[in-house]
Amino acid sequence: MPAPAIQVDHLWKKFRRGELEDSLRDLLPNLLKRAVGFQPRKRVDEFWAIKDVSFEVQPGQSLGIIGPNGAGKSTMLKLLSRIIRPTRGQYHVHGRLSALIEVGAGFHQDLTGRENIYLNGAILGMKRREIKAKEEAIVEFAGVRDFMGTPVKRYSSGMKARLGFAVAAHMDPEILLVDEVLSVGDARFRDKCVRHMHQLLNSGITVVFISHILDQVRSLCPNTLVLNQGQAMFHGPTGEAIRTYLDVLDAANTRPGEHVHGPAELRNIRFADADGREILEWDAGEPGIVEMDLVMHEAFETPSVQINFNTIGGQYLATADVRAMGFEIPARSGTYHLRYVFDPMPLNAGDYMLEFKIYGGPEFECQWVAPQPRTLSIRGADIGGVLQCKGAWEVAEAAPALMAKAS
Repeated sequence: MPAPAIQVDHLWKKFRRGELEDSLRDLLPNLLKRAVGFQPRKRVDEFWAIKDVSFEVQPGQSLGIIGPNGAGKSTMLKLLSRIIRPTRGQYHVHGRLSALIEVGAGFHQDLTGRENIYLNGAILGMKRREIKAKEEAIVEFAGVRDFMGTPVKRYSSGMKARLGFAVAAHMDPEILLVDEVLSVGDARFRDKCVRHMHQLLNSGITVVFISHILDQVRSLCPNTLVLNQGQAMFHGPTGEAIRTYLDVLDAANTRPGEHVHGPAELRNIRFADADGREILEWDAGEPGIVEMDLVMHEAFETPSVQINFNTIGGQYLATADVRAMGFEIPARSGTYHLRYVFDPMPLNAGDYMLEFKIYGGPEFECQWVAPQPRTLSIRGADIGGVLQCKGAWEVAEAAPALMAKAS
């Protein structure tokens, strides 16, 4: 078995919070003040950004790293790319490594886009002949050909990001570290970036990928590491990793919700199959049921329950609203059992988030929001996209006159 492309062994990294001075100009007068007793020495707090993390990535494989803000994800990539050194532990990287950590960071604002291709490429470790050989491919990928002779200070932020990613994406590493750079540009360009990453993976490059866009992590990485407060919470299949990550967010999120203690609330939310059995996953194309109890603590006008459907990455998909769909809930106190039935389930295989809200009152405003969304998994063959298209195709031979006209 070949040696791992990346091997991380009990890695720790400590930082200081509240450094005293960051320049000689500040240091000298402060030393004098402390010497004569006018300025007490401030306490410097230390914290561990990475705590005893270990993992391996085999050659040609991809590993996702996810976690909440401040979990240590970017610190890990900076350690692997040798920008910073670990406090304890060790790691080994076997192969030529490149990092896409901040695209366009080396651009000179007064140089043209074409000149910055060479400058940025050199900063990323490419030789001039390599850049020259890939120049046209970079320009084509970035989609800013008409502006290559324009100084980048006149570029929009999206144009700069697209050009920066195009340069970085055309390097030839054996190991690629990617930190939150597939969110640049518009939706079409982001899709192009993801397709390019798939091509790199198919060519045998080892990838470590950080992103808050969970759909991208699922698409690119079969295995994922979940970090929280510097510690490894899970390392394994990406589907399970995403569920672990959402559990971490649930535990960390102390927001009580919007009007949690309002006039009504939902309890006993559950997912069931067509026979009413509680399940954690639905089958794509099969019936599915959402059940819940609406507790009306006090009466208010036009009560309605709303379920918002989102992708695991937070993209809004659709809403199922009781009132908007022509149904009524009694405007009086009491407990009511609600069921929403999908038949068939219109969503493709994947993980989704369901948000639950209660609306009503004279202005039909929000009365209650579930403190956390519920995660729903759908099983089945992943045929791409989000929705299952259930329409019927018709195929018939065209009339000879129409075929002649078309030709």
